[in-house]
Amino acid sequence: MNRIKRISTEVLTLYKEKFGTDFAQNKKVLDQIAIVRSKGLKNEVAGYITTYIKREIEERNEKEAQRIEAKESVQEPEELHEEEILN
Repeated sequence: MNRIKRISTEVLTLYKEKFGTDFAQNKKVLDQIAIVRSKGLKNEVAGYITTYIKREIEERNEKEAQRIEAKESVQEPEELHEEEILN
């Protein structure tokens, strides 16, 4: 595991609720909770955290869409069967 990923993971385990999808805001939060002397390191960590959270949100939305799609596909055959019975 590289240094950026390790540092980001440690910070996220403790302060995940403070971070969001905005890079600039994540840099400010990182300044508040940690002392990062290197500007480049801070930017890389904030960028990794931003990307991680965006990816997590995207995966959650995809799972929700798949669950809704699966629910709709299960309901469709039942509706067709009811219509055939009524006709």
